[in-house]
Amino acid sequence: MTARGALLRGIYVIFNEEPAIVDRAAGVLRAGVRLLQYRAKRGVDAAHVRELRRLTSAHGALLIFNDDWQAARDFHCDGVHLGPGDEGFDDVAGVRAELPYALIGLSCGTSDEVQRANSGGVDYVGIGSVYATASKSDAGPPIGIDGLRSLTQRSRAPVAAIGGISAARLAEVRAAGVAMAAVIGAVAAAPDAGAAARDLIARWNAAS
Repeated sequence: MTARGALLRGIYVIFNEEPAIVDRAAGVLRAGVRLLQYRAKRGVDAAHVRELRRLTSAHGALLIFNDDWQAARDFHCDGVHLGPGDEGFDDVAGVRAELPYALIGLSCGTSDEVQRANSGGVDYVGIGSVYATASKSDAGPPIGIDGLRSLTQRSRAPVAAIGGISAARLAEVRAAGVAMAAVIGAVAAAPDAGAAARDLIARWNAAS
């Protein structure tokens, strides 16, 4: 396992592009989060990404770019996360050729998708949506804890559970055998991102 791959564990915070993203990211990094994803469905703010790259590097954390492997390359991110419909989702080998040292994660919600991810040799998979979520309009119906456990057992790569994961649900999510819990709303909706992240980390560790 690479040094970067060793950080694929614990709380994985996904930040949507918004004005306070840098301050909120700094708060979760100070709290101990070591895995961040930048998600910009309405346009990338290059200055924000560069500052996130500086902050994550300073904290020994990973910065994953959502949806766009070319942007991940251009901003020197640690990796890219791709979902169905994204360029490269069906051509992991092609993305790997362009980003030989980057981490590649794929979104999976079915056994067939997990099997394709296994065949592609990705570094991790995001499995969900575990619960109903308002953070992703195309997440599909929730697969539940049983679905999460079943797909996790089929995955050769570390799994990040995603979709509707709150602090109160972390224990049952971790018990499903996943390596990571990806959160959006659990931090985005909190008035203090750092405090929310500390609580999530404490609950995750307590569930081990």
